[in-house]
Amino acid sequence: MRRAFLSAMGGALFVFAAAAPASAQIVQSLHVSFGVFGPRGFDSRTNGDVLVANLTRGEVAPGLTDAYLFEISDFKGANILGEWQVGFGNHIEVAAGVGYYANTVPSIYRDLINDDGREIFQELRLRIVPISGVVRFLPFGNASTVQPYAGAGISALNWQYSEIGEFVDPVTLEVFPARFQASSTDFGALFLLGARFPIKGDIYGVTAEYRYQFGEGDLGGPESGFLGPKIDLSGWSLNVGFLVRF
Repeated sequence: MRRAFLSAMGGALFVFAAAAPASAQIVQSLHVSFGVFGPRGFDSRTNGDVLVANLTRGEVAPGLTDAYLFEISDFKGANILGEWQVGFGNHIEVAAGVGYYANTVPSIYRDLINDDGREIFQELRLRIVPISGVVRFLPFGNASTVQPYAGAGISALNWQYSEIGEFVDPVTLEVFPARFQASSTDFGALFLLGARFPIKGDIYGVTAEYRYQFGEGDLGGPESGFLGPKIDLSGWSLNVGFLVRF
């Protein structure tokens, strides 16, 4: 199902671009934006997500679990996006871009401590580099004072997730240092809404954009040292940026 959906999205990108009239004016632009990325919340994350698994670990002793203590929202952090955009006429635009997000969240065990009373610390690190292709539709054209738009596309999500620090063996309760890491590239859908505010004769512009990306990665599960077999890469981003047309 996911493969068919992504194939359809890729086909839509091609059809929109190919359907543009040969006589339509082609306008190119460079768009750079900065903002914040927020992960999908606890209750809506994919089945088997490692962050949910870390927060809901099982009992290792009477009344004690080896669950971690952090919040999914702690992964909210800064992101940057650069795009090359090509407009066909007044209403259709295709774009290719690359973004970057990385964040490190400190964690401790909720119920367990070292024999000497010290907390048992970990660092949870997530990095996502989305390489995306999108089609934007501008219902009022690109000549108006304010240019709202909507769009959709696909992203190749290059990601890396790691857990670094001290960990507790759930059977022996022995504390040991370790580093667990997984990385890959997975595809997902992308939807966006935004608006442009042209300045200086429409050559430059200020932008505001909301995006939502979907995707998940395979961690390998307990064989790789992770309690959950998946990492949910879905989430929203809200960016403001600057655009230059050529």
